[in-house]
Amino acid sequence: MKVSDILRVKGNALFTVTPDEPLSTAVNTMAEKDIGSLVVMEHGDLVGMLTFREVIVAIVGNGGQVGSTLVRKAMDDHPVTCTQETDLDEVRRIMLERHARYMPVIDKRMLMGVISFYDVAKAVVDSQNFENKMLKAYIRDWPAEDEPS
Repeated sequence: MKVSDILRVKGNALFTVTPDEPLSTAVNTMAEKDIGSLVVMEHGDLVGMLTFREVIVAIVGNGGQVGSTLVRKAMDDHPVTCTQETDLDEVRRIMLERHARYMPVIDKRMLMGVISFYDVAKAVVDSQNFENKMLKAYIRDWPAEDEPS
């Protein structure tokens, strides 16, 4: 299974922010859209990722307030990315190794979508459920040893 399989099911709704927007605006967008991350784009290029993790670190560093902090100061400016052709096993390994809950999907510098740890886990479970159903159907339809074939 590849990242493209997840994006095909998930769709391609993307929420972005610019690095010079106030962090408070980004936080409001995340709350309104009920999303855990925003891709930070500047001049058409991915320049960072903002998740609740970065937001919390910024708030704690600012005495418990968002204040006038800009997204640029809070964002992860080296987010881990993948392509549509990246295998899901590789994505899982990278996400676990880097503690990344969200991963932008890039194709020739173009943002194709974002996958989350939840998306990956759901795809794995759905795939396993499908395989289990196929195996049970195969076993159910298998002729018994004492039956003539």
